[in-house]
Amino acid sequence: MNGSVKLHNGISMPYLGLGVYQTKGGREVRDAVKYALDAGYRHIDTAAAYQNEEGVGIAIKQHAVDRHDVFITTKVWNIDRGDDKTIKAFYSALEKLQTDYIDLFLQHWPVKGMYK
Repeated sequence: MNGSVKLHNGISMPYLGLGVYQTKGGREVRDAVKYALDAGYRHIDTAAAYQNEEGVGIAIKQHAVDRHDVFITTKVWNIDRGDDKTIKAFYSALEKLQTDYIDLFLQHWPVKGMYK
C-alpha cells in the first residue's frame, strides 16, 4: 500500500487510492476518507461529478495526516471543459477541497466532439 510511482513532473503518486465514486457527500464521504487515511491510504480520488469534493476536503483538513502527504485527484466534468470553464472548475475544486493545490486534475473522460 505504501508504494508509489514517480510521474514525469517528479511528483510521486501512490499506487493505491480510495475512489469515492457513488459515496454520498457529507458524513458518508468524510468517514470513508477518515477511515482510509487511518488505514494508511495516501491517495484520494474524487470528481466534480461525484458531488462530494467538499466532504473529501473537510476530512483531509480535519485528519492528523499532513495535507502534503495526501495525493488528491479530482476531475473536471465534461460541461466544464474549455479554457475559461476548465480554469473556473479548477478553482471551484480548490475551494470545495479546501486546499491550495490539487495533485492531479483530470478530464473526466474524452467525449467525441469535445476535444481536438
